[in-house]
Amino acid sequence: MIIVMKLSATDEQVAAVVELIRGSGLREHVSRGSELVIIGAMGDEDLLDASRFEILPGVERVTRIMKQYKIVSRDTHPAGSTIQVRGIPLGGNQIQVIGGPCSIETQIQMDESAAGVAAAGCRMMRGGAFKPRTSPYAFQGLGVEGLEMFQTAAKRHNLPIVTELMDVRMLDTFMAYDVDVIQIGARNMQNFDLLKEVGRVNKPIILKRGLSATINEWLMAAEYIAAGGNHNIIFCERGIRTFETAYRNVLDVTAIPVLKRETHLPVIVDPSHAGGKAWMVPALAQAAVAAGADGLLIEMHPNPAEAWCDADQALSSQQLTDLMKTLGAIAQAVGRSL
Repeated sequence: MIIVMKLSATDEQVAAVVELIRGSGLREHVSRGSELVIIGAMGDEDLLDASRFEILPGVERVTRIMKQYKIVSRDTHPAGSTIQVRGIPLGGNQIQVIGGPCSIETQIQMDESAAGVAAAGCRMMRGGAFKPRTSPYAFQGLGVEGLEMFQTAAKRHNLPIVTELMDVRMLDTFMAYDVDVIQIGARNMQNFDLLKEVGRVNKPIILKRGLSATINEWLMAAEYIAAGGNHNIIFCERGIRTFETAYRNVLDVTAIPVLKRETHLPVIVDPSHAGGKAWMVPALAQAAVAAGADGLLIEMHPNPAEAWCDADQALSSQQLTDLMKTLGAIAQAVGRSL
């Protein structure tokens, strides 16, 4: 940790910083320039609380040298990790597309969705049994009944299922219904109690980026899961909130190479929630694959016009099939496969 003192800092203020460093079990290195005094704290940074130094008189700023996220960092795991979902690799050379409806509605709808997802060439299926909605009067999902419908439809095509967990009290139910991949939604990215609990289970976790979360906050949220013992984490960029109103969210394509540099874990993209319109999804999906994403989370509905949730952003079965062909060509162009 580096502590930069103010130009006006006195010798007594410098001494107070040094005393705190020593009191924390670390050693100090004081560098006195013509104007500035810079103090380095040498030892285990985890023993230091930066906020304790920031409030000291005479301190200008405090900078950590080591990253706070250690388990998910590529520094501690230089090779990229591959997460196995029932034998299907997520990460590595092969790009996976997870398709399916925003919400589970009826058994017929799920049966048709599963057939369409499988026919398009997707190897995993998504669907929401529990839905976080902005309005308390909007459809909130079918709950446990929806999980039953989902498993029934997906098993016919041997598709692992991906669904969102909102409440820690439902985790045992998710385990009982053998959900293959648990999704933590954008609104729960910093629900730390929920992150701790999914850190204790042996299931892959898709961690979506919060609506206005920084990359560091996102990585630290993943560290909560990893610190509990579950290292099967998949980052999902789903667009961030900005001042722009022409589309639902801004897909931060830049986040893909940044995350691939910072973490060894797979990174996927949800182009459906980013654009919010079905006509935007192909372009955003193609950009994500070109930028290095390990997978995509795409909404598909057998009849988008009749979808109970997010109808505007759902692709039809045929549109998903056509998109998969284009994505395959882009994947090949960047030296990967779909």
